[in-house]
Order: sequence, then C-alpha cells, then structure tokens
Amino acid sequence: QVQFVESGGGSVQPGGSLRLTCAGSGFQLSVEIMTWQSQPPGTAREWVATLAPGGATFYNNSVKGRFTVSRDDGKNTMYLQMNSLKPKSTAMYYCKKNGSTTWGPGTQITVSS
Repeated sequence: QVQFVESGGGSVQPGGSLRLTCAGSGFQLSVEIMTWQSQPPGTAREWVATLAPGGATFYNNSVKGRFTVSRDDGKNTMYLQMNSLKPKSTAMYYCKKNGSTTWGPGTQITVSS
C-alpha cells in the first residue's frame, strides 16, 4: 500500500528556511517520479517541484533558486529545502508519486512576521 507522510512544517519569518521531509512506504521512491505540491489557503493545489528517478529536478518558476528537492534512497525519503521563504509560501505542502491517487496528510508552512 502506497503511503506518504510529510513533516517538517512550521512557522517561520520571511527570509527564513525550513526543510520538509516525505517518508514513503509501500514503494521504492528512487524509481518513481516524485513531486512536491502546495495548497495555499482557499486555493487549489499547485505544483512546486519534481524529482525524477535519475536525479533530474524541475521547479516552478516561483521557487526556482530558493527551493531544492533531494532524496535519501537508503531512507526512502524525499526532502524539500526551502530557503528565503516568502509570505506567499504559506500553504499545506504535500508529496506525491506520479500516477498515484494517494495523498499524505501534508505539512503546514506559515510564513509571517
């Protein structure tokens, strides 16, 4: 059974940093196309970043240069390092396996002064 558990969210001031973690189970994360998605309050989910099996990464222009996606194959875990956070980054963040309809509980990021 494919499952994801996101963690690492919290409250931070503008310009701060957080690292999100996505722990996968029921599948091998390293051979899948994995994405991070965010859902700001009152809006639809939107794509943030993609990590391909070969290690290629792709980012939404709004986060390019500030966010970095990576993984630890030994831990079957993916990360999202978020730097220079802005108030508009406030959202629930989710990880997802491409082609899966399963969603984890997400983790909340709040950026405010």
